[in-house]
Amino acid sequence: MMRSPTPLQFAAAALAMAAVVLASNILVQFPLNDWLTWGAITYPVAFLVSELVNRAHGPQQARRVAWVGFGVAVAASLVLAPARIAIASGAAFLLSQWLDIAVFDRLRHGVWWRAPLVATLLAAMLDTAVFWSIAFGGTSDPWITWALGDLAVKLGLGVALLLPFRLLIGSRLASPRRTA
Repeated sequence: MMRSPTPLQFAAAALAMAAVVLASNILVQFPLNDWLTWGAITYPVAFLVSELVNRAHGPQQARRVAWVGFGVAVAASLVLAPARIAIASGAAFLLSQWLDIAVFDRLRHGVWWRAPLVATLLAAMLDTAVFWSIAFGGTSDPWITWALGDLAVKLGLGVALLLPFRLLIGSRLASPRRTA
């Protein structure tokens, strides 16, 4: 049986999630070029946070962190980012986090890298499709090229974040426990 996070662990994970989503909602408004915005670089860390919580404490705790992170980030985003971006972010975040958590939990007993890699890649594709079509669909912005650039970066970072995942989870990778 997995242990529940301490209140401090839960608060740290929820705060990390909220900070990543808020930063990404602000940074997505600043293009690097015709293919990419700054938000693409920060957002994949949200998947890392939920996967670390999922591995250590199970899918129920990962969903709790996602809900708290979602609430804080959307509330702050409504103040600091345009409403369309906040709404798109909220929808994409919830759908992609639920997918990430479910896929990760389903694959958690395989080779250590399979669950975070497959979960992140599938969730990144869903997140990209939902976010960009809601946030920028129908505008004159080059949102399709931004979405493609965003997806490429998310997929690349999904692979790159396997190393921090492995290092941060440590010995728990050798014998992940399942909740009853």
